[in-house]
Amino acid sequence: MVPLELISKISVENKAKIVYLVIDGLGGLPSKEGKTELESAFKPNLDELASESICGLSIPVSFGITPGSGPGHLSLFGYDPLKYEIGRGALSAAGIGFHQGENDLAARINFATLDSTGRITDRRAGRIPTSKAAQLCRLIEENLKLKEAKVFIRAEKEHRGVVIFRGKGLSDRLTDSDPQVAGISPLVVKAKEKKAQPAAKMVNEFLSKVKKILKAELPANMILMRGFAKVPSLPQMGDIFKLNAAAIAVYPMYKGIARLLGMEIIEAGENIADEFNALKKNFSKFNFFFVHIKGTDSAGEDGDFERKVKVIEQLDANLSKLRQLNPEVIVVASDHSTPAALKLHSWHPSPFMLRSRWCRRDEVKNFSEKECLRGGLGLFPAIDIMPLALANALKLKKLGA
Repeated sequence: MVPLELISKISVENKAKIVYLVIDGLGGLPSKEGKTELESAFKPNLDELASESICGLSIPVSFGITPGSGPGHLSLFGYDPLKYEIGRGALSAAGIGFHQGENDLAARINFATLDSTGRITDRRAGRIPTSKAAQLCRLIEENLKLKEAKVFIRAEKEHRGVVIFRGKGLSDRLTDSDPQVAGISPLVVKAKEKKAQPAAKMVNEFLSKVKKILKAELPANMILMRGFAKVPSLPQMGDIFKLNAAAIAVYPMYKGIARLLGMEIIEAGENIADEFNALKKNFSKFNFFFVHIKGTDSAGEDGDFERKVKVIEQLDANLSKLRQLNPEVIVVASDHSTPAALKLHSWHPSPFMLRSRWCRRDEVKNFSEKECLRGGLGLFPAIDIMPLALANALKLKKLGA
């Protein structure tokens, strides 16, 4: 692992362009037919790119550690996720462009379905549309008041949203109400330390009131909360890596992490084709692009093997738009694996490739988990991807005499 302080000292500016294509939750596990989603997909363009690249399997945090989206992406951008923590609430707030002040406590929410006994039957409320989530957010905000804080509640995407409590002395040292499994009741929020007890009491009061307000709003008759966070202070990519960086993402949370790291957000429509069109339109303006593909992760979380395959194939069909731009460095990576078989993020290493004029091509001809393991990089930490990308763009000078 190369410390950010060292990279900052040896990074240099030049005109070379780097495109980070991050396919969220890409890695999978074999189906009954013996192939993963990536191995099952028809992906001639990804395979051709792999034949021009050096490949491997990246480990997001460490062996056996399953990362959330925040830690997974921090690693990809060269930040040690054990040192630089971003709570999911702060990511969601930044993702929708909500200015989180120093006295604000933010938390990510899911609209969810509870049965008559109070148990969770669907953590995502059937993935209700964003318009419905926005309506429910307004319903809660208009009918709920707290003595301790002013409450802002906003829709994010589909069933996701964010709640922000604005008040003095609100600690983020709180446990989640979201158990991240169905079949049990939402958890009581608890303080992780004594000074967080007032905040825990306030949040539990908030949840009790929300339950009453949403009682008749099936399938979204409750919210689940996780990732309580104050606003973080992070080193900026432009300062460390000497990059003029931009992000292209459909889902707000990934815009959030980009904003917090100092990237400019390019609005890009609603689908993969829109994202690549936005990349082409803005290609002359920046020298680093983070292009995020969400559908693979969503399909994996839903346990939908075939839909994940189709998303990979849709991406592959649009890849020629990136090839035509011919950036000096193309990185294809993932923040974590989300096997449809598990319906969850997992600890499995993620397929990776890097193409540049200066990379040492290996023998990989098929972009898949098995083939990438045989690649020139083998198993390696994801935190090393950014130094590799910078070096292949000739953006790192020699260390020492």
